[in-house]
Amino acid sequence: MSPPSPPSPPSPPPPSRGRYRPCRPRRRGPRPAALAVLLLACAAALASCGYGSRPDQVPAAAQAPAGAPGTKLSADSVTLGYFPNLTHATALVGVREGLIRRELGGTALKTTTFNAGPAEIEALNAGSVDIGFIGPSPAVNGYVKSKGRGLRIVSGAASGGVRLVVNPAKIKTLDDLKGKRIATPQLGNTQDVAFLDWIAARGWKVDAASGKGDVSVVRTNNTITPDAYRSGAVDGAWVPEPTASKLVAEGATVLLEEADLWPDKKFVITNVVVSQKFLGEHPDVVEAVLRGTVRTNAWINAHPDGAKASANAALAALTGKPLEPEVLDRAWPSLRVTDDPLPDTLRAQSAHAVAAGLLEDPDLRGIYDLGPLNRVLGSLHQPTYPAPDDQGR
Repeated sequence: MSPPSPPSPPSPPPPSRGRYRPCRPRRRGPRPAALAVLLLACAAALASCGYGSRPDQVPAAAQAPAGAPGTKLSADSVTLGYFPNLTHATALVGVREGLIRRELGGTALKTTTFNAGPAEIEALNAGSVDIGFIGPSPAVNGYVKSKGRGLRIVSGAASGGVRLVVNPAKIKTLDDLKGKRIATPQLGNTQDVAFLDWIAARGWKVDAASGKGDVSVVRTNNTITPDAYRSGAVDGAWVPEPTASKLVAEGATVLLEEADLWPDKKFVITNVVVSQKFLGEHPDVVEAVLRGTVRTNAWINAHPDGAKASANAALAALTGKPLEPEVLDRAWPSLRVTDDPLPDTLRAQSAHAVAAGLLEDPDLRGIYDLGPLNRVLGSLHQPTYPAPDDQGR
Protein backbone atom coordinates (compact mmCIF):
# COMPACT_ATOMS: atom_id res chain seq x y z
CA MET A 1 0.00 0.00 0.00
CA SER A 2 1.47 3.32 -1.05
CA PRO A 3 1.59 6.06 1.58
CA PRO A 4 0.17 9.51 1.02
CA SER A 5 2.51 11.98 -0.56
CA PRO A 6 5.08 12.71 2.13
CA PRO A 7 5.39 16.18 3.59
CA SER A 8 8.42 18.33 3.06
CA PRO A 9 11.21 16.78 5.13
CA PRO A 10 12.00 18.26 8.50
CA SER A 11 15.17 20.23 8.91
CA PRO A 12 18.09 17.82 9.18
CA PRO A 13 20.32 17.96 12.23
CA PRO A 14 23.60 19.84 11.81
CA PRO A 15 26.46 17.65 10.62
CA SER A 16 28.37 15.95 13.42
CA ARG A 17 31.80 17.32 14.16
CA GLY A 18 32.53 15.03 17.09
CA ARG A 19 35.25 12.45 17.37
CA TYR A 20 34.98 8.87 18.40
CA ARG A 21 35.66 8.05 22.04
CA PRO A 22 37.66 5.26 23.12
CA CYS A 23 7.32 -16.85 15.52
CA ARG A 24 9.51 -19.73 15.27
CA PRO A 25 9.46 -22.17 18.15
CA ARG A 26 12.91 -22.23 19.70
CA ARG A 27 14.99 -25.33 19.82
CA ARG A 28 15.62 -26.50 23.35
CA GLY A 29 19.14 -27.16 24.51
CA PRO A 30 22.42 -26.95 22.56
CA ARG A 31 22.93 -28.59 19.23
CA PRO A 32 25.36 -31.46 18.88
CA ALA A 33 29.02 -30.59 19.33
CA ALA A 34 29.63 -31.42 15.68
CA LEU A 35 27.53 -28.45 14.66
CA ALA A 36 29.61 -26.10 16.80
CA VAL A 37 32.76 -27.39 15.09
CA LEU A 38 31.16 -26.88 11.68
CA LEU A 39 30.06 -23.32 12.53
CA LEU A 40 33.53 -22.40 13.74
CA ALA A 41 34.99 -23.85 10.57
CA CYS A 42 32.63 -21.67 8.53
CA ALA A 43 33.68 -18.65 10.54
CA ALA A 44 37.35 -19.43 9.95
CA ALA A 45 36.72 -19.68 6.22
CA LEU A 46 35.09 -16.25 6.27
CA ALA A 47 37.96 -14.82 8.27
CA SER A 48 40.44 -15.91 5.61
CA CYS A 49 38.77 -13.57 3.13
CA GLY A 50 40.55 -10.50 4.55
CA TYR A 51 39.62 -6.84 4.57
CA GLY A 52 37.14 -6.16 1.83
CA SER A 53 36.50 -9.84 1.05
CA ARG A 54 33.49 -10.83 -1.02
CA PRO A 55 30.75 -13.15 0.22
CA ASP A 56 28.15 -14.52 -2.18
CA GLN A 57 25.81 -12.05 -3.85
CA VAL A 58 22.07 -12.33 -3.27
CA PRO A 59 20.14 -12.98 -6.51
CA ALA A 60 18.88 -9.74 -8.02
CA ALA A 61 15.49 -8.55 -6.88
CA ALA A 62 12.70 -8.32 -9.42
CA GLN A 63 12.94 -5.22 -11.55
CA ALA A 64 10.88 -2.38 -10.15
CA PRO A 65 8.09 -1.03 -12.36
CA ALA A 66 9.03 1.69 -14.79
CA GLY A 67 9.14 5.25 -13.52
CA ALA A 68 5.96 7.24 -13.17
CA PRO A 69 4.67 8.82 -16.40
CA GLY A 70 6.60 11.93 -17.24
CA THR A 71 9.61 13.24 -19.04
CA LYS A 72 12.50 10.83 -19.14
CA LEU A 73 15.69 12.11 -17.58
CA SER A 74 19.12 11.82 -19.18
CA ALA A 75 19.27 8.03 -18.63
CA ASP A 76 16.80 5.38 -19.75
CA SER A 77 17.16 3.65 -16.38
CA VAL A 78 19.07 3.72 -13.11
CA THR A 79 20.05 0.63 -11.11
CA LEU A 80 19.96 0.88 -7.34
CA GLY A 81 21.89 -1.57 -5.14
CA TYR A 82 21.22 -2.24 -1.45
CA PHE A 83 21.02 -4.95 1.21
CA PRO A 84 17.90 -6.74 2.47
CA ASN A 85 18.74 -5.34 5.90
CA LEU A 86 17.08 -2.88 8.28
CA THR A 87 20.16 -0.63 8.16
CA HIS A 88 19.14 -0.01 4.53
CA ALA A 89 15.62 1.04 5.52
CA THR A 90 15.72 4.09 3.23
CA ALA A 91 16.10 1.84 0.21
CA LEU A 92 13.65 -0.79 1.45
CA VAL A 93 10.89 1.73 2.09
CA GLY A 94 11.70 4.14 -0.71
CA VAL A 95 11.58 1.40 -3.33
CA ARG A 96 8.56 -0.43 -1.94
CA GLU A 97 6.44 2.68 -1.52
CA GLY A 98 7.46 4.22 -4.84
CA LEU A 99 8.91 7.32 -3.20
CA ILE A 100 12.15 7.06 -5.20
CA ARG A 101 10.58 5.93 -8.46
CA ARG A 102 8.09 8.81 -8.60
CA GLU A 103 10.99 11.32 -8.71
CA LEU A 104 12.44 9.72 -11.86
CA GLY A 105 9.68 10.64 -14.30
CA GLY A 106 10.04 8.43 -17.38
CA THR A 107 13.39 6.98 -16.29
CA ALA A 108 13.01 3.37 -15.13
CA LEU A 109 14.17 2.24 -11.69
CA LYS A 110 15.89 -1.15 -11.46
CA THR A 111 17.04 -2.74 -8.22
CA THR A 112 19.40 -5.47 -7.11
CA THR A 113 20.39 -6.67 -3.64
CA PHE A 114 23.64 -7.89 -2.09
CA ASN A 115 24.80 -9.75 0.99
CA ALA A 116 27.95 -7.69 1.56
CA GLY A 117 29.60 -4.43 0.60
CA PRO A 118 32.56 -5.71 -1.42
CA ALA A 119 30.25 -7.40 -3.93
CA GLU A 120 28.24 -4.19 -4.28
CA ILE A 121 31.40 -2.12 -4.81
CA GLU A 122 32.51 -4.57 -7.50
CA ALA A 123 29.13 -4.17 -9.23
CA LEU A 124 29.38 -0.39 -8.97
CA ASN A 125 32.84 -0.44 -10.54
CA ALA A 126 31.61 -2.77 -13.29
CA GLY A 127 28.69 -0.49 -14.13
CA SER A 128 25.96 -3.00 -13.24
CA VAL A 129 24.95 -0.77 -10.30
CA ASP A 130 24.76 3.02 -10.61
CA ILE A 131 23.85 4.12 -7.09
CA GLY A 132 24.21 2.05 -3.93
CA PHE A 133 23.50 2.00 -0.20
CA ILE A 134 26.58 0.76 1.65
CA GLY A 135 28.51 0.84 4.90
CA PRO A 136 31.54 3.05 5.57
CA SER A 137 34.27 0.37 5.49
CA PRO A 138 33.49 -1.00 1.99
CA ALA A 139 32.95 2.56 0.72
CA VAL A 140 36.41 3.58 1.94
CA ASN A 141 37.99 0.38 0.66
CA GLY A 142 36.36 0.78 -2.76
CA TYR A 143 37.46 4.39 -3.00
CA VAL A 144 41.05 3.58 -2.05
CA LYS A 145 41.32 0.56 -4.36
CA SER A 146 40.13 2.63 -7.33
CA LYS A 147 42.66 5.36 -6.40
CA GLY A 148 39.80 7.80 -5.90
CA ARG A 149 38.23 7.18 -9.30
CA GLY A 150 35.46 4.71 -8.51
CA LEU A 151 32.79 6.31 -6.35
CA ARG A 152 31.58 9.32 -4.43
CA ILE A 153 29.58 9.44 -1.21
CA VAL A 154 26.63 11.70 -1.99
CA SER A 155 24.41 11.35 1.09
CA GLY A 156 23.89 9.70 4.41
CA ALA A 157 21.19 7.08 4.93
CA ALA A 158 21.33 5.62 8.45
CA SER A 159 23.00 5.90 11.84
CA GLY A 160 23.11 3.44 14.73
CA GLY A 161 21.61 -0.02 14.83
CA VAL A 162 24.68 -1.88 16.18
CA ARG A 163 24.79 -3.71 19.50
CA LEU A 164 27.01 -5.98 21.57
CA VAL A 165 24.79 -8.86 22.72
CA VAL A 166 26.01 -11.68 24.95
CA ASN A 167 25.06 -14.90 26.68
CA PRO A 168 24.06 -13.70 30.18
CA ALA A 169 25.02 -17.03 31.73
CA LYS A 170 28.64 -16.47 30.67
CA ILE A 171 29.02 -12.70 30.46
CA LYS A 172 27.53 -10.25 32.94
CA THR A 173 29.89 -7.26 32.65
CA LEU A 174 32.15 -5.84 29.95
CA ASP A 175 35.19 -7.19 31.83
CA ASP A 176 33.75 -10.70 31.44
CA LEU A 177 34.38 -10.54 27.66
CA LYS A 178 38.04 -11.38 28.24
CA GLY A 179 38.62 -14.99 27.22
CA LYS A 180 35.25 -15.28 25.46
CA ARG A 181 34.32 -15.86 21.80
CA ILE A 182 32.54 -12.91 20.20
CA ALA A 183 31.25 -12.89 16.63
CA THR A 184 31.55 -10.05 14.12
CA PRO A 185 30.11 -10.23 10.58
CA GLN A 186 33.31 -10.19 8.52
CA LEU A 187 37.03 -9.50 8.85
CA GLY A 188 37.53 -5.77 8.34
CA ASN A 189 33.85 -4.89 8.01
CA THR A 190 32.44 -1.88 9.87
CA GLN A 191 31.40 -3.78 13.03
CA ASP A 192 34.62 -5.83 13.09
CA VAL A 193 36.71 -2.65 13.02
CA ALA A 194 34.58 -1.06 15.75
CA PHE A 195 34.98 -4.10 18.02
CA LEU A 196 38.74 -4.31 17.47
CA ASP A 197 39.05 -0.62 18.33
CA TRP A 198 36.95 -1.10 21.48
CA ILE A 199 39.16 -4.03 22.53
CA ALA A 200 42.32 -1.97 21.99
CA ALA A 201 40.88 0.93 24.01
CA ARG A 202 40.54 -1.42 26.99
CA GLY A 203 44.21 -2.38 26.73
CA TRP A 204 43.52 -5.92 25.57
CA LYS A 205 45.46 -7.53 22.73
CA VAL A 206 44.01 -9.29 19.69
CA ASP A 207 45.70 -10.21 16.42
CA ALA A 208 43.40 -8.56 13.90
CA ALA A 209 44.02 -11.04 11.10
CA SER A 210 43.42 -14.24 13.08
CA GLY A 211 41.08 -12.82 15.73
CA LYS A 212 43.09 -14.58 18.46
CA GLY A 213 44.01 -12.89 21.71
CA ASP A 214 42.50 -11.73 24.99
CA VAL A 215 39.13 -11.96 23.24
CA SER A 216 38.51 -14.43 20.40
CA VAL A 217 36.96 -12.48 17.52
CA VAL A 218 35.07 -15.03 15.42
CA ARG A 219 34.13 -13.73 11.97
CA THR A 220 30.71 -15.24 11.26
CA ASN A 221 28.25 -14.42 8.50
CA ASN A 222 25.16 -12.76 9.98
CA THR A 223 22.95 -15.44 8.44
CA ILE A 224 24.50 -18.15 10.64
CA THR A 225 25.33 -16.13 13.76
CA PRO A 226 22.06 -17.09 15.52
CA ASP A 227 22.87 -20.78 14.96
CA ALA A 228 26.43 -20.21 16.20
CA TYR A 229 25.10 -18.56 19.35
CA ARG A 230 22.45 -21.22 19.90
CA SER A 231 25.01 -24.02 19.61
CA GLY A 232 27.51 -22.34 21.94
CA ALA A 233 30.08 -21.78 19.19
CA VAL A 234 30.14 -18.08 20.18
CA ASP A 235 29.35 -16.37 23.48
CA GLY A 236 28.04 -13.15 21.97
CA ALA A 237 28.29 -10.86 18.96
CA TRP A 238 28.98 -7.25 17.94
CA VAL A 239 26.49 -7.03 15.09
CA PRO A 240 23.99 -4.78 13.30
CA GLU A 241 20.25 -5.10 13.38
CA PRO A 242 18.29 -7.23 13.00
CA THR A 243 20.93 -9.86 13.86
CA ALA A 244 21.38 -8.43 17.36
CA SER A 245 17.66 -8.69 18.09
CA LYS A 246 17.54 -12.20 16.65
CA LEU A 247 20.13 -13.19 19.26
CA VAL A 248 18.11 -11.48 22.00
CA ALA A 249 15.16 -13.63 20.91
CA GLU A 250 17.46 -16.62 21.55
CA GLY A 251 18.08 -15.46 25.12
CA ALA A 252 21.00 -13.04 24.70
CA THR A 253 21.09 -9.68 26.46
CA VAL A 254 22.27 -6.30 25.17
CA LEU A 255 25.50 -5.37 26.96
CA LEU A 256 26.44 -2.29 24.94
CA GLU A 257 24.96 0.01 22.31
CA GLU A 258 27.66 1.20 19.91
CA ALA A 259 25.85 4.55 19.65
CA ASP A 260 26.79 5.20 23.29
CA LEU A 261 30.46 5.33 22.24
CA TRP A 262 29.97 8.23 19.82
CA PRO A 263 29.34 11.96 20.36
CA ASP A 264 25.62 12.72 20.19
CA LYS A 265 25.08 8.94 19.79
CA LYS A 266 25.48 9.31 16.01
CA PHE A 267 27.73 7.32 13.69
CA VAL A 268 27.34 6.40 10.06
CA ILE A 269 26.19 2.85 9.35
CA THR A 270 24.91 3.38 5.79
CA ASN A 271 25.76 5.96 3.11
CA VAL A 272 24.55 6.53 -0.44
CA VAL A 273 27.34 6.17 -3.01
CA VAL A 274 27.33 6.70 -6.76
CA SER A 275 29.60 5.63 -9.57
CA GLN A 276 31.69 8.63 -10.59
CA LYS A 277 31.04 7.80 -14.24
CA PHE A 278 27.28 7.78 -13.71
CA LEU A 279 27.43 10.99 -11.65
CA GLY A 280 29.36 12.75 -14.40
CA GLU A 281 27.03 11.59 -17.17
CA HIS A 282 23.66 11.74 -15.37
CA PRO A 283 23.68 14.30 -12.55
CA ASP A 284 19.94 14.89 -13.02
CA VAL A 285 19.22 11.22 -12.31
CA VAL A 286 21.41 11.26 -9.21
CA GLU A 287 19.55 14.32 -7.91
CA ALA A 288 16.20 12.67 -8.63
CA VAL A 289 17.17 9.58 -6.63
CA LEU A 290 18.41 11.76 -3.77
CA ARG A 291 15.18 13.73 -3.83
CA GLY A 292 13.47 10.37 -3.39
CA THR A 293 15.73 9.36 -0.49
CA VAL A 294 15.25 12.71 1.27
CA ARG A 295 11.47 12.38 0.95
CA THR A 296 11.66 8.75 2.07
CA ASN A 297 13.65 9.62 5.20
CA ALA A 298 11.15 12.36 6.02
CA TRP A 299 8.26 9.93 5.60
CA ILE A 300 9.96 7.26 7.73
CA ASN A 301 10.57 9.75 10.54
CA ALA A 302 6.99 11.05 10.33
CA HIS A 303 5.36 7.59 10.12
CA PRO A 304 7.59 5.18 12.11
CA ASP A 305 4.99 2.43 12.47
CA GLY A 306 3.98 2.48 8.82
CA ALA A 307 7.63 2.61 7.77
CA LYS A 308 8.49 -0.32 10.04
CA ALA A 309 5.73 -2.41 8.47
CA SER A 310 6.81 -1.37 4.97
CA ALA A 311 10.44 -2.29 5.63
CA ASN A 312 9.42 -5.70 6.94
CA ALA A 313 7.18 -6.31 3.93
CA ALA A 314 10.12 -5.43 1.68
CA LEU A 315 12.34 -7.89 3.58
CA ALA A 316 9.71 -10.60 3.17
CA ALA A 317 9.57 -9.98 -0.58
CA LEU A 318 13.36 -10.03 -0.92
CA THR A 319 14.23 -12.92 1.42
CA GLY A 320 11.00 -14.94 1.46
CA LYS A 321 10.42 -14.35 5.16
CA PRO A 322 9.52 -11.33 7.29
CA LEU A 323 11.13 -10.63 10.65
CA GLU A 324 9.28 -11.94 13.68
CA PRO A 325 7.39 -9.14 15.48
CA GLU A 326 9.52 -9.43 18.63
CA VAL A 327 12.69 -9.05 16.56
CA LEU A 328 11.38 -6.17 14.45
CA ASP A 329 9.97 -4.24 17.42
CA ARG A 330 13.27 -4.49 19.30
CA ALA A 331 15.50 -3.66 16.32
CA TRP A 332 13.64 -0.75 14.73
CA PRO A 333 14.06 1.90 17.50
CA SER A 334 17.86 1.56 17.49
CA LEU A 335 18.09 2.86 13.90
CA ARG A 336 17.90 6.45 12.73
CA VAL A 337 17.50 7.34 9.07
CA THR A 338 19.27 10.55 8.14
CA ASP A 339 20.46 12.52 5.13
CA ASP A 340 23.56 13.53 7.11
CA PRO A 341 26.61 11.61 5.84
CA LEU A 342 28.32 12.09 9.26
CA PRO A 343 31.74 12.40 7.59
CA ASP A 344 33.77 12.74 10.79
CA THR A 345 32.57 9.35 11.98
CA LEU A 346 33.56 7.72 8.69
CA ARG A 347 37.04 9.19 8.99
CA ALA A 348 37.27 7.92 12.57
CA GLN A 349 36.22 4.43 11.48
CA SER A 350 38.85 4.53 8.74
CA ALA A 351 41.50 5.53 11.30
CA HIS A 352 40.47 2.59 13.49
CA ALA A 353 40.98 0.19 10.57
CA VAL A 354 44.45 1.66 10.04
CA ALA A 355 45.28 1.29 13.74
CA ALA A 356 44.18 -2.35 13.63
CA GLY A 357 46.49 -3.02 10.69
CA LEU A 358 43.61 -3.81 8.33
CA LEU A 359 44.06 -0.81 6.04
CA GLU A 360 46.96 1.37 4.93
CA ASP A 361 46.54 5.04 5.77
CA PRO A 362 44.05 6.12 3.08
CA ASP A 363 43.88 9.40 1.23
CA LEU A 364 40.16 10.22 1.43
CA ARG A 365 40.34 13.64 -0.19
CA GLY A 366 37.47 13.88 -2.64
CA ILE A 367 35.47 10.91 -1.36
CA TYR A 368 32.45 13.18 -0.72
CA ASP A 369 30.41 15.13 -3.25
CA LEU A 370 27.49 16.68 -1.41
CA GLY A 371 26.61 19.06 -4.24
CA PRO A 372 23.68 16.96 -5.53
CA LEU A 373 22.26 16.49 -2.02
CA ASN A 374 22.58 20.17 -1.20
CA ARG A 375 20.83 21.16 -4.42
CA VAL A 376 17.96 18.85 -3.48
CA LEU A 377 17.78 20.18 0.07
CA GLY A 378 17.94 23.75 -1.20
CA SER A 379 15.07 23.11 -3.62
CA LEU A 380 13.03 21.82 -0.67
CA HIS A 381 13.99 24.85 1.42
CA GLN A 382 15.93 22.74 3.89
CA PRO A 383 19.34 23.53 5.43
CA THR A 384 22.30 22.14 3.49
CA TYR A 385 25.46 20.39 4.73
CA PRO A 386 28.89 21.99 4.61
CA ALA A 387 31.38 20.25 2.35
CA PRO A 388 33.58 17.96 4.46
CA ASP A 389 37.13 19.11 5.00
CA ASP A 390 39.02 17.43 2.18
CA GLN A 391 42.34 19.12 2.79
CA GLY A 392 43.69 16.38 5.02
CA ARG A 393 43.90 12.62 4.82
